[in-house]
Amino acid sequence: MNIANCPRCGRIFAPGLKDVCSACAKEVEQQYERCVQYLRDNRGATITEVSENTEVPIKQITKFIREGRISLVNAPNMSYPCDVCGILIREGNMCETCRKRLTQDVNTLKEQEQRRREEIRKSMTYRSRD
Repeated sequence: MNIANCPRCGRIFAPGLKDVCSACAKEVEQQYERCVQYLRDNRGATITEVSENTEVPIKQITKFIREGRISLVNAPNMSYPCDVCGILIREGNMCETCRKRLTQDVNTLKEQEQRRREEIRKSMTYRSRD
């Protein structure tokens, strides 16, 4: 049997289907219900409004969205923070700006690695004596 500490409260629990202890799982479920009820009553709410009025952290609401438990389809003003810069987005983990910057950085690293390999290859050529 595997045991671990709950990442939310620190209590020891046996991880299984849930990644938190049963007490925290119950609390998360209650937070979810509060968010869903608030969104039913206030379809135009933002994530900040939901958080303030339900006392559920934005990070937890974001997790509900990413898990697919809260849909953005019927919540036109709902969005969540980009993992990199924090700007509000409606899909994915990163905003378009951060995604482009990451792509550029990866391409730059690939080009640098290719140039480095080419330099190594050139330095390893053998020359014959006349």
